[in-house]
Amino acid sequence: MELNNRQISLKARVLHRYLGFFLAGVMAMYAISGIIMIFRETNFLKTETVETRQLEVNLTGGELSPKLRMGVKVEKQEGDVLYFKDGNYNQATGVATVKKMKLPFILEKMERLHKATTNSPLYFFNIFFGLSLLFFVLSAFWMFLPSMPFFKKGMYYAVGGIILTLIMLFL
Repeated sequence: MELNNRQISLKARVLHRYLGFFLAGVMAMYAISGIIMIFRETNFLKTETVETRQLEVNLTGGELSPKLRMGVKVEKQEGDVLYFKDGNYNQATGVATVKKMKLPFILEKMERLHKATTNSPLYFFNIFFGLSLLFFVLSAFWMFLPSMPFFKKGMYYAVGGIILTLIMLFL
C-alpha cells in the first residue's frame, strides 16, 4: 500500500495528537523539574535537614568524603571532633552530623528522573521520552500541507526558533 503526502500528513497528525495526550503528564513533570533545576545551586524551595550517621571511628578528613558522599574539607579540629562545612565528625565515637538542604520529596523524585544516567533503570524512559520529543518536532512539519498558508507562516517561526536556539547555545 502506497501512502501519498496527504495520508502521511494525516497519520502524522493522529500519532502526534495521541502521543501528545499520552505524554502530557511527563512533559509537565520535565518542564517543572527543568525550571526547578535552574535554581539547584540556591536554596529555593529547599529545607534544611540534619542527618546523623554512625561511621567507623578514627577516620581522617579524606576518608570521610566517600563515606558521606560529599566533599569534606576539614576546617578545624577540637579534640576528637573534626568540623567541616555543613557538619562535623567525632573520631572517638564515629558519629557524623551533616546538614543538607533538600527539596520536598516529590520535587526531589522529579529531579532524580530528570537527571537519570545509564546507571539508572530510568534512562530507558528518558531515551523514549527524548525520541518522543524528537518525533513531535519532526511531525509538526507534517501537520499542514505545504500548499497551505499556515505552513509557510510556520516555516518562518521554525527558522526563528532555530536562530533563537543558536543564540542560546553560544551565550
